[in-house]
Amino acid sequence: MNIKTILKYLISVVLAGGLLWFTFKQSHLDVAELGRKIAEADYRWVLLSALLTIVAHWSRGQRWRLLLEPVGYRPSPLNATVAVLTGYLANLALPRAGEVARCGTLYRLNNVPVNISFGTVVAERLFDVLMLALLLGATFLLEFDRLSGFFMGFLGAKVPGANAGSGSSGVLLIAGAVLIGGAVLAWLLYRRYQAALEARPVYQKIMTFAKGLLDGLLSVRRLKQPGLFVFHTLLIWTLYYFMSYTLFLALPGTQNLGPLAGLTILVVGALGMTAPTPGGIGSFHLLVGQVLLLYGLTAQDGQILATFIHGVSTIMIILLGVASFVYVLVRGQKVPKQSDIVAENNAVQAR
Repeated sequence: MNIKTILKYLISVVLAGGLLWFTFKQSHLDVAELGRKIAEADYRWVLLSALLTIVAHWSRGQRWRLLLEPVGYRPSPLNATVAVLTGYLANLALPRAGEVARCGTLYRLNNVPVNISFGTVVAERLFDVLMLALLLGATFLLEFDRLSGFFMGFLGAKVPGANAGSGSSGVLLIAGAVLIGGAVLAWLLYRRYQAALEARPVYQKIMTFAKGLLDGLLSVRRLKQPGLFVFHTLLIWTLYYFMSYTLFLALPGTQNLGPLAGLTILVVGALGMTAPTPGGIGSFHLLVGQVLLLYGLTAQDGQILATFIHGVSTIMIILLGVASFVYVLVRGQKVPKQSDIVAENNAVQAR
């Protein structure tokens, strides 16, 4: 592990700790009170949420297999799911490390080249971003009064100068001009020195990796079962919704929250998980805890629910991820013969 990776990890941990400290201080939540409320939970709902979590991760693995099939690889359902879970476990340690760990795991289990599998992961993420955008739009339409006030107030309170519209617009225009100018300059330099670059082994390796990445990304266009891909995409996000909504019912203070509150928390929580903190720690608690105030919860109850949802999800990832890691250590040592891989890929392509 190099110095840059260590610094990124330390920064993410400090950011997560700072956000977590801020949210608990702002809500005046006592750790003893948090423990007491969680102890009162109905753990039958927690068990149901855990089962839904397993199905959601399995479905994500199956959707990934559909993307890998057009590029000539067909890992087993178990191996694809194990790779997904190993990636989630890696994300808890270091943000954004999960995609690489996931592809590395599949290479260890099925010899799928990392550049190709990474391209399919990027394609998969694009569909998830699209789903999140659609859900965000639907949530805004259904809860416009609540959410518009929340985001404007939240950004105005947290971002200095957020209300300075003209100044912000000027900065955005300058940043856009710099990006466009830099892209044009890079293209001109590339065209000028293209022949010299192509003769260098490093450039050739980069282009080979990029081609594999592009092949994986474009695998969406060659899906053999597009209907099944859409089904798994909808199933994943439906299960995400019920994974958190069932936990509403587990706590006495949040049992009266309605279905729209569940949709709002799904979207806001997903946004919180994209922050550069390990497993969304701190950012998830801050956003979800704040948005729950719009549904009549106290700051303490909102933070208890946010911590409960995130805690259950994290524990499930740790348990399933560690089990998957052990499976990889045992099973991954048995690397398939190249002849078996070629025969399997030929069979897939023949279909």
